[in-house]
Amino acid sequence: MELSVRIHLFTSFLSFIKVYAQVILPVKHPGLQVLATASHYWPLDAVDGIHELWDKIGNRPGYVNGSNINIVEGMVNKGIFLNGDNGGTFLHFGKYQNSCISDPSWCGPEGITFSFFWKNLEYESRFAVASGGKVISNGFSVYTNHFGGYVEFYTRANNHRWKVKIKVPGPYWTHILFTWTVKDGLKVFTNGTFTAGDPDGSVSDNYGDPYPDLVIGTGNDRAYGHYVTGAFDEFVIWERALPPGEISLYYGAATGQALVSATTPKVSEEVTSSAPTVRSTEVSPPVVSRQHKEDQSSQDPESLPVLGFLTALPNMTIPYNTAHNLTQAFLKSVEEVLSSPGLPEFSVLKQQSIPVVSGLIETVDRVMEHMVTNLEPRSNTLISLGGQSFIADYSLMKFSQNYNLQHYRFPKLGKSYISVPGEAFTMQSQTTIVGLFYHNMHNYYKEISPVKTRINEASDFKDHKIQVASYLISLKVEPSPALSVNLSGAPLIKIVLTHILSKEQQEQVLNQSNKVFLYCAFLDYSSNEGVWSNEGCVRSDGNLTYSVCLCNHLTNFAILMQVVPLKLTTGHRVALSTIGYVGCSISIFCLAITLVTFAVLSSVSTIRNQRYHIHANLSFAILVAEILLLISARFEPGTLPCKVMAVLLHFFFLSAFAWMLVEGLHLYSMVVKVFGSEGSKHFYYYGIGWGSPLVICVVSMTSALNSYGEVDNCWLSLTNGAIWAFVAPALFVIVVNIGILISVTRIISRISGESYKVHGDANAVKLTVKAVAVLLPILGISWIFGVLAVNTHSLPFLYIFAVFNSLQGFFVFLFHCLLNSEVRAAFKHKTKVWSLTSSSIRNINVKPFNSDIMNGNKEGVTPTKMNTWDKSTNSANRIDLSAV
Repeated sequence: MELSVRIHLFTSFLSFIKVYAQVILPVKHPGLQVLATASHYWPLDAVDGIHELWDKIGNRPGYVNGSNINIVEGMVNKGIFLNGDNGGTFLHFGKYQNSCISDPSWCGPEGITFSFFWKNLEYESRFAVASGGKVISNGFSVYTNHFGGYVEFYTRANNHRWKVKIKVPGPYWTHILFTWTVKDGLKVFTNGTFTAGDPDGSVSDNYGDPYPDLVIGTGNDRAYGHYVTGAFDEFVIWERALPPGEISLYYGAATGQALVSATTPKVSEEVTSSAPTVRSTEVSPPVVSRQHKEDQSSQDPESLPVLGFLTALPNMTIPYNTAHNLTQAFLKSVEEVLSSPGLPEFSVLKQQSIPVVSGLIETVDRVMEHMVTNLEPRSNTLISLGGQSFIADYSLMKFSQNYNLQHYRFPKLGKSYISVPGEAFTMQSQTTIVGLFYHNMHNYYKEISPVKTRINEASDFKDHKIQVASYLISLKVEPSPALSVNLSGAPLIKIVLTHILSKEQQEQVLNQSNKVFLYCAFLDYSSNEGVWSNEGCVRSDGNLTYSVCLCNHLTNFAILMQVVPLKLTTGHRVALSTIGYVGCSISIFCLAITLVTFAVLSSVSTIRNQRYHIHANLSFAILVAEILLLISARFEPGTLPCKVMAVLLHFFFLSAFAWMLVEGLHLYSMVVKVFGSEGSKHFYYYGIGWGSPLVICVVSMTSALNSYGEVDNCWLSLTNGAIWAFVAPALFVIVVNIGILISVTRIISRISGESYKVHGDANAVKLTVKAVAVLLPILGISWIFGVLAVNTHSLPFLYIFAVFNSLQGFFVFLFHCLLNSEVRAAFKHKTKVWSLTSSSIRNINVKPFNSDIMNGNKEGVTPTKMNTWDKSTNSANRIDLSAV
């Protein structure tokens, strides 16, 4: 592949040398004769005060609707730029009622041809050119959406539509030409080459509004709801279908392709300061129709090095216009190399193609240096040659000796640039500057191996590929500027580059579990092969959207990005895993004891109330969830058992959080605000605790069943958003319970403070802290540490989360069973009853267990009888804090 690319470049260079060596004589291009046969021609190159659009052939004036319009460098001379995001501006070319332009059914057998140059600067679905209606109506339309670009012809008379899909134009000049005849149907030509056609069309009964207006920049439905952002030039209509030969001739004349054969188009000789302004052949990638023959020679690939072509360049003075034409022709040759079948597409570019692209970049740099060095001198002290092409924007400048150059920036406008301070220029001899701003070269560097770079920091993560995250920008100055060797000194080169990230790259950068490394790098050719290095450069400022670099040398620069997932060390992983297994095992054992205890003591009135029913349900949900969690580690992701385990884990962990919410609501109703009856709340609580998790799981499984147990573990997928079916409800419960805890804590603090003032009991002040410790396990507040433990920078939170949440069952047992005074009293009473029963002493008058005594009522007072749900509000207030 490398050999075929080099041979193709060599062939292109031969054409380049022929143009360079021959005497170029101005000859009228035959494509201009094709243009002269047009029925309507709008150059779209008017400048100041533009209001009307003059048809130079058909003499039918149009107008500009709106004021948000700019005159820019066009494909030929000037063009018109429409900004649809800042106002409703479009070009109206007039009405064409009952004509072939608005209704193809009026066309004779000759047919019709439409041609224009289009630079598309958006990706939304908006109309470029429309006549005779919106999308479906008499006439035609050209438009783009996120699926592609389209050309459509439609006739109302026979309910017919012809439709062709084309490549969406990018931010460069693209020539769109399409013909239509009744016999051959629709044919579309892109950049002078046949792209696609629809000879037969199809029947369509869907019609829009049959308006006869011919417009550019919006849909033709009289509502004008959408406006195009882009530039247009050279709008031409032929009331006949041009044959392919004439189409090729016209395209050659418009783009100046005849420069590589025998003609020279008219070129502006305006001298620029630093920004490129001349743009005579800025076109999109050509559609390659010819097949490149493979070289059958057995010649060694190294015998045709890319830079070897430079030896064929004549070392002679180059006139200004000739230099411009040669530069455009050379860049066109490079464009053809990049578009050739020998080089893979961007998305599938292999590692072995990178050296070829790096060689092309160096070749372009060296040819441009040769061009500016041999520019014909002029009387003035500054010679400037600038322009744009599909490959790059360029600026060639030559300064005379002792020229006062205070500062240099390339390009002059834009957010990405190179800046050289004035004190770096010696100006003791003639100085040349070559600036290149490459448009697409960064797309070829998507998978750079760190071990094949000279970036020490990147080599530390050799398993993670590097990719270029900005445009490539190059600046060469001869003689070399005097720069500081120390990167903390002055003067230094300043490079500012805006990051260009795909959607996938943006997701990687924003993922907090990844660490992003950004390097200011350049292609180092000291080893005869372009190798990325950061020697002599430092990234001094910036964020994830741009970078500022300081360097002590000049070459071609770019920002390299390396994304490294943050991983725990083996020691931390083992420690956290051990804490999890041990903590869950302890919690499972303690929760089992808690449930058995509540079941045994259920006959005692104080344990038969609603609060302990809630504790029991919470304990059961946590117990089952942690048992399933330990078992799930034995299943392989992607298997049916793992998927079933993931569904069960989702349900029971949601149920645990739902019962934590019930704990908070019940605490709020008993302590802060008493409302409703115990019986009515009982049904609501069970609906929240078991019903709401079931609904969430059913909805989640229905919509995203493939997100369960597929990747890494038997849990919800983290990549497609399914994890939010658990995270969102959990965060809601945590936020609500934090609010409830704050309200309860304020009441306890107030009571404790009053008790301290009245009784002087210092222990009463500690009641607040003890109460919070008791309430934390049943409210699930400790899960907030899981939100804080998002990466290794919060490693302490990760350990806190592992300890507290694996031991949640243990804390529930400790505070609400083992140390709970009501449970202990009830257990003593039950033990006494068992003792008396086992001794068969049935006639002894045993004093029954009195819950009012446990709650502090005086002996001798008639106790209050409590039903199954313990409806005493005062008792509930005290019971919630009984363990303290």
